[in-house]
Amino acid sequence: MSAALLSMMPNAAPARAPSMLGQLAAFLVIGAAGAVGFVALSSTVTQITGAQGWVPNALCYAVLVGPVYLAHRRFSFQSSLPHEQALPRYIGVQLVALGLVTLFSFIIYSIFALPAVAAAMLVIALTAGVNFMVLRGWAFAKAAPLALPRPLRLRAGTHE
Repeated sequence: MSAALLSMMPNAAPARAPSMLGQLAAFLVIGAAGAVGFVALSSTVTQITGAQGWVPNALCYAVLVGPVYLAHRRFSFQSSLPHEQALPRYIGVQLVALGLVTLFSFIIYSIFALPAVAAAMLVIALTAGVNFMVLRGWAFAKAAPLALPRPLRLRAGTHE
């Protein structure tokens, strides 16, 4: 909020940082909405174009990265980090998440041999959990100012 607006509201309480539980709830709602949007968009594109397979799905996913990023930035994490910093981090986290889905899927399907639905649910839960913590702690986190070490002060007459 601008300084001019703040000066008009001298008794306004400062904005509280959202609790982790509130952030997690918003994260899950936005993630679910993004998943529903992906299914709807992908189904529509497939019906209209007749194209099937990974290409239309990848394009539909790419289209939704921006809106989901903006929703997470504003509602899940209420971040004021500049887009120039937060967006590349967000995209990096999403790329790492693709690798995690692959790793978790390999482990859960191959090693534990869980049924498909249970395995998919566990993969989603694990990946979303890691995603949430990395987005919260790094991608949307305000960087702490660098603390420079204090110079060592020697007292006269000592050999420290």
